[in-house]
Amino acid sequence: MSSEQIRINVNLAIVIAAVGSCLAVAESGDAGLQLQQTIPLPGVEGRIDHIAFDAAGQRLFVCALGNNSVEVLDLHKGERIHSITGLGSPQGIAYVRELNRLFVANDKDGVLKIYDAESFQPIGELNFKDDADNIRYDDSAKKIYVGFGNGGIAVVSAPDGRQVTSIKLNGHPEALVLEEHGKRIFVNVPTSRQVAVIDRDKGEVIATWNTGFALGNSPVALDKDNQRLFVGCRFPAKLVVLDTESGKQVAKIGISGDADDVFYDNKRHWIYAICGAGKIDIIEQTDANAYKALTKINTADGARSGLFVPERDALFVAVPHRGSQRAEIRRYQIQ
Repeated sequence: MSSEQIRINVNLAIVIAAVGSCLAVAESGDAGLQLQQTIPLPGVEGRIDHIAFDAAGQRLFVCALGNNSVEVLDLHKGERIHSITGLGSPQGIAYVRELNRLFVANDKDGVLKIYDAESFQPIGELNFKDDADNIRYDDSAKKIYVGFGNGGIAVVSAPDGRQVTSIKLNGHPEALVLEEHGKRIFVNVPTSRQVAVIDRDKGEVIATWNTGFALGNSPVALDKDNQRLFVGCRFPAKLVVLDTESGKQVAKIGISGDADDVFYDNKRHWIYAICGAGKIDIIEQTDANAYKALTKINTADGARSGLFVPERDALFVAVPHRGSQRAEIRRYQIQ
């Protein structure tokens, strides 16, 4: 073999290796996200639900629903630093920084528990009788909104922990999202096969929108700039996009199964769907009415809840203990 042939073969081998490396990255589903941190949750069993973030303290608060606990994680140390135990299937959680308080919604008996977020001592509770679920905090009004029971949103004053009123719905509310500079709340009500639109000032439902033939609408996210609502549906597994001015459907795209959290990344115009089928689906918004599947990131079976923290370009995913897979929280850095 001549020296020229050897040079050509070496160059070809380098090209093949480089292409193979790129393909390996693409097949692993790491395009767009990079796993940066894994924090184990030893002894935590069962399903893991929603998460809250303390930016100043660099802490995560994790609803370990099946474990009847809230796990407190120090992101700087990369470890669990406390467990709040004795809860009743905690599902929703909110951290209010200016009060340094945690609000934890429990499925069992519908109890909202309030804790000091430094000592983790209980300082109050409200009983909504059944299935207290998702929580959102309105920073401008200092109010907590809690979905509960067979059809209600409780409105709670955050500073004094007192229920102000409740808003009637036609079924159990799943995820809800608040307009940041408006007065509406968008609430998924899957048993009624609709999204309920609430006027916060009036304290009542002012519209209901349907998701077509996509049912099991649970997670929801909002693109306020383009006035688009992203609704994660399970039957079949679809992301439905609604116009928040008209309520009309403008797009629908297939996603992986069992989505429980959906987030919108305004900087990249991406939607993240965290799915219990063991995937993070990334959908690209090319314009307000056009969407395409960008990639799927492999996670773990049952990993369907998480939290997007835009100021850190981070996506946290809760992984339950199943078989040889330990319970843990994963932090993905968004590239």
